Amino acid sequence: MTSLPTSIDTTEDLLAKGGYVADRSLATVLYLALKMGRPLFLEGEAGVGKTEIAKVLAESLDRPLIRLQCYEGLDISSAVYEWNYAAQMVEIRQSEAAGSGEKADVFSDRFLVRRPLLRALEENGGRCVLLIDELDRTDEAFEAFLLEVLSDFQLTIPEMGTVKAEEPPIVIITTNRTREIHDALKRRCLYHWVDYPSAERELAILAAKVPGAPETLSEEVVAYVQTLRTKDLFKNPGVAETIDWATALMELDRIALDPQAVSDTLGVLLKYQDDIAAISGGEAAAILKEAKSKASAELAPAI
Repeated sequence: MTSLPTSIDTTEDLLAKGGYVADRSLATVLYLALKMGRPLFLEGEAGVGKTEIAKVLAESLDRPLIRLQCYEGLDISSAVYEWNYAAQMVEIRQSEAAGSGEKADVFSDRFLVRRPLLRALEENGGRCVLLIDELDRTDEAFEAFLLEVLSDFQLTIPEMGTVKAEEPPIVIITTNRTREIHDALKRRCLYHWVDYPSAERELAILAAKVPGAPETLSEEVVAYVQTLRTKDLFKNPGVAETIDWATALMELDRIALDPQAVSDTLGVLLKYQDDIAAISGGEAAAILKEAKSKASAELAPAI
């Protein structure tokens, strides 16, 4: 197990080792969250790399990654624990058949089914990375339940007692801001807004994630995506789409962007038909011309 970083610079290095190109502000708040033992609350648009931070942390620190994927209707039985009712019934019937007169102990450890939150407190003594992903998809009742976990890193199982982590896990919470999260939960966390990267940083991300991409192609892809984000789209392409697009173009043996390549692969970059229709044709050609101009004027000197 790798020790925690001891400075902002070593935090940047830790993320870079896992292929994550972080800006200084993110490295700073992540270092403070690790140093202070506080959960890190990451907010931002989908596809900007929030979830990836937890994955890279787990890999770089050599700790288990335990992920709680949130969704509407998420409850304790899915997030924390539940009892194996079928096994409990078998145990009860076997006890009755034996005729010993003793009551079957069906609320013991062997009947307990551990879900992500309970596993995070017990597994490896709590030395893990707990990712609570897309918390905004759940309801306020589940948020309220999380307060005990994030305050004391403990859970209460009525039939067995309180489970407390030997060492607080590293907690990363993400939200796409489809609704506001209650202040009581946010107060227990350090906060960071993960924004779309600058052109230079997005180019560095491509270099790390798609190392075989031709230099000209990478520059033009980044310039095109950066230009797209200034348009009035229903959903701007995230960094994940930039990486996918560059990879797709490489699969088509492209070394630079051209109108046909853009037209053929817009579905990799944009995920809504209205956006594709708005960009197709003359608009796509105009953006391509602007992107090529930006790539040669702005990005090439930064390489």
